[in-house]
Amino acid sequence: MQNDITIFDLDETLIATDSAMLWHQFLVAKKIVTEPNFLLEDQRLMGLYAIGKLDMPTYLQFCMAPLAKLSKENVDQLVEECVQSCILPCLYPQALNLLKKLHQADKKTIIISATMSFIVEKVARQLGVKSAMGIDMKIINGCYSDQIQGIATFREGKVKRLKIWLAENNKENSRLTFYTDSINDLAMCQFVNKAIVVNPCTRLLQQAQHNDWQQLTWSL
Repeated sequence: MQNDITIFDLDETLIATDSAMLWHQFLVAKKIVTEPNFLLEDQRLMGLYAIGKLDMPTYLQFCMAPLAKLSKENVDQLVEECVQSCILPCLYPQALNLLKKLHQADKKTIIISATMSFIVEKVARQLGVKSAMGIDMKIINGCYSDQIQGIATFREGKVKRLKIWLAENNKENSRLTFYTDSINDLAMCQFVNKAIVVNPCTRLLQQAQHNDWQQLTWSL
């Protein structure tokens, strides 16, 4: 019997913005980050991500620098607060309704995001999604470092991580549906059985039109 698995990107797909950007705004509001140009640089880097030109190691060095002197436990507590106060309010109602229907039907759901896993996993737990993958950061001396652990869930890395998960859970023959907004997820769209684009960027929209992928418009 073939299983149905529904996979979601997180940022700009389930939520109306980018969770890492919300996290950075949260850190500035908490005065954990005090550099005056931090948010401007964040916007510049995310602009590169949007057009598929982001160098992920450079971005992660930027993201993780403010956390260098904070313990893992301290960061995790801050993330929990950020998820509740900043990220969940940005969840698309259409996404919430879809997740509820899938859970009621006992369908497997997964979130795979290029955001750091210490954020992705906490968002997923709040949404009732038991399997979540983000970019895992090595923990050194009790703190999150800027070094990637394992395969980064970014571009083709998402496919690699998903294949590993499917093999480990004996789900290789599952029918896969994937929701995303980003051209960075083109490899995932081409790998799954069914790709559905949500408020797609221009380049992904072109791919969707060429491949007859379903297009959705979600809003808050």
